[in-house]
Amino acid sequence: MPEADARTDTEDTEVDAEVAVLIVGGGPVGLTARALLERWGVRAMLVEKHVELSPFPRSRLVNVRSMEIYRQLGLAAEITANAFAPEYGRVRFRDTLHGADFATAAMVGVHAPVPESPSIGVVTSQDRLEPTLLAAAQSHVAFGVELIDLVEEAEGVVAVLVDRRRGRGQQTRVRARYVVAADGANSGVRQRLAIDTAGPGALGNFTTVVFDADLDRWRAQQPAGVYFTAHGSFGPLYPEGGWAWFGPTPEDAAHADWPDLVSRAFGPGTGVRADVLRVQQWTMNAFVAERFRHGRILLAGDAAHAIPPIGGLGMNTGVADVHNLCWKLAGVLHGWAGPGLLETYETERHPVAHRTLRQSVANSELMIQVLNRRRDQLRAGEGASAQVELPWSERYFAQLGLVLGAGYRSAAVLGDEDATTSEPSDSGTDYVPTTSPGHRMPHLWLAPSRSTLDAFGEWFTLLTPDPARWEQQQSGGPWPLRVEHLPQEHLERCGLHPQGALLVRPDGHIGARWRDRPPGDHAVRHALRHALTTTTRSAPAGAGR
Repeated sequence: MPEADARTDTEDTEVDAEVAVLIVGGGPVGLTARALLERWGVRAMLVEKHVELSPFPRSRLVNVRSMEIYRQLGLAAEITANAFAPEYGRVRFRDTLHGADFATAAMVGVHAPVPESPSIGVVTSQDRLEPTLLAAAQSHVAFGVELIDLVEEAEGVVAVLVDRRRGRGQQTRVRARYVVAADGANSGVRQRLAIDTAGPGALGNFTTVVFDADLDRWRAQQPAGVYFTAHGSFGPLYPEGGWAWFGPTPEDAAHADWPDLVSRAFGPGTGVRADVLRVQQWTMNAFVAERFRHGRILLAGDAAHAIPPIGGLGMNTGVADVHNLCWKLAGVLHGWAGPGLLETYETERHPVAHRTLRQSVANSELMIQVLNRRRDQLRAGEGASAQVELPWSERYFAQLGLVLGAGYRSAAVLGDEDATTSEPSDSGTDYVPTTSPGHRMPHLWLAPSRSTLDAFGEWFTLLTPDPARWEQQQSGGPWPLRVEHLPQEHLERCGLHPQGALLVRPDGHIGARWRDRPPGDHAVRHALRHALTTTTRSAPAGAGR
């Protein structure tokens, strides 16, 4: 079928099933969306064209922000139990895998806890993560089922699905109120909608080789999540064993001797041979879709933005996408938010995707600098024991300013009356906690082992040192709202006076801030009504109170 915009039909189409949300794509982003929607009581169906979860490791890092989201879903402990120990949160640079480090750097927020979060990121393979996400919800999942057409109606979208497991393929029609396309960088949904992309595009063809080899003695002595070498990159896959190599695809890939290629990259005289299990060839893409929404169809994850893997930002950006999107879908579907709220998904996440792409491309350039410096050293005869000074600080791999510091400006955020132009940056390595509206609520301890982030869920949260004064604000609206006590010791850090309050959205981002007492009996109600019913694309910083 030619690629074109989804067809519009004003007639009611006969369908085989109806759901609130159809999720296309069964990777980590689609599976996370399914779990989030189920927590909100939204009936979803997920379809994945492959017949099973991916057997390839693919993404290797679940960063600190994603682990906060999985903490909210009750999954963080299981993900951590299946992951590597924190000391693997490090990258090492070597001439060969068997060689000594000529440079190394820790992944901040993974190698050790950081005071800015109650969670810690982990090194784990995507094929180890996905089963945990699949088991986190009970809504229907159909493997081996591909979306081949979309028909837009006034009140929904009809998807034509084909079951590839049944011979010639049996077609079914499913009507959904909304569709979330999380079907990867080569998204069929995005192509069908004729949504263009911007960015460098295809950066090159690469190959991942999954193999077994007796490398435990090297890993145990100097653990790392990734070993960068002049002959490709290596990564341990699971705590109990297994490895992956990835690098540029050779010209005659069909006739490549993969066991020999990988074994030679171990280094001379190792006497170790790689037992190759699987080989996957793929294209490294770098782009952002020009639009994240087409009517009732919304793009998320790699379908919306393909991020090169250096720095581990791609999958994690997609997890943050659906964390932003799913509460908004729930509000519209449950009736306490207007459809215009969905406009803020693109308004908020599109700039983040562009910043993340720029950061990832910069990561790749810095990696090249390291390898080039090493090549120059060896050419100058400095010897294998010489060290390379890294072109970034030790905090570089944290990227906490981007991961934890992303700030949103949209109609779903009421600006602060004291906002200035010198707000904290949401790019680079440094993260400066802030309660400026639009930013992630900083982690503060409300009680032993209970963070401010643990107070958020399928509701809005009013954090205040004076709950009694604000309790009356809890009534009078259809939206879920809870009032939570904020200890006096945190007032200065939150920029509040003793009778002030913060209104925190379900995704943990601050929706409004009142530094002092409520300006009226209905201040919270007015703020929520404005944020949840507006159809304006964006709001000025001083629009709130």
